[in-house]
Amino acid sequence: MAEQILILGIGNLLFTDEGFGVHVMQQLDSEYDFDDNVMAVDGGVLGLNLISVISDADKLIVIDAVKDRQPPGTLYRIDKEGIPERIRAKNSLHQVDFLETLAVCQALEIHPETVIFGVEPEDIESFGIELSKTTASKVDKMIEMVLLELDRFGAGWKKKEQMDVPCDSVEDNGNQQWYGPFGR
Repeated sequence: MAEQILILGIGNLLFTDEGFGVHVMQQLDSEYDFDDNVMAVDGGVLGLNLISVISDADKLIVIDAVKDRQPPGTLYRIDKEGIPERIRAKNSLHQVDFLETLAVCQALEIHPETVIFGVEPEDIESFGIELSKTTASKVDKMIEMVLLELDRFGAGWKKKEQMDVPCDSVEDNGNQQWYGPFGR
């Protein structure tokens, strides 16, 4: 049986760059299909409520905003050696919950191979659902990093075919009708 792989985007969409992981997850979900053993989940700020989802994973890829006092837009890949440092350096409210979730998973002997991908945020304090320009410019590179990690894990993925939904007029029994994404 293939190993179960969980891609988990976490963050708070209401605080600008704090929602980076969720924004990346939404774009991944809309643009890519994955093998049946790969599950992509918007974890938001669920923290300990994610234990049941994480417990089914053999491999875990986490996407998040990561504060490490580097220039905004800096990209990170943190593997098992660097994760314990992160548990001691809680840099945002949801990271407190998520890193405690990882600690509880360890205590429960739930040990998926974990890799955390992050971006140094520019703004996690302003109320807003859009990413800053600096952080938004890193979404595609982050997706590329996640896809490379899936390749490393031996998981399959493919870009979805784009479906054009034209808003064309058509003839229907001599009456002109307009069709678009919402029907007639």
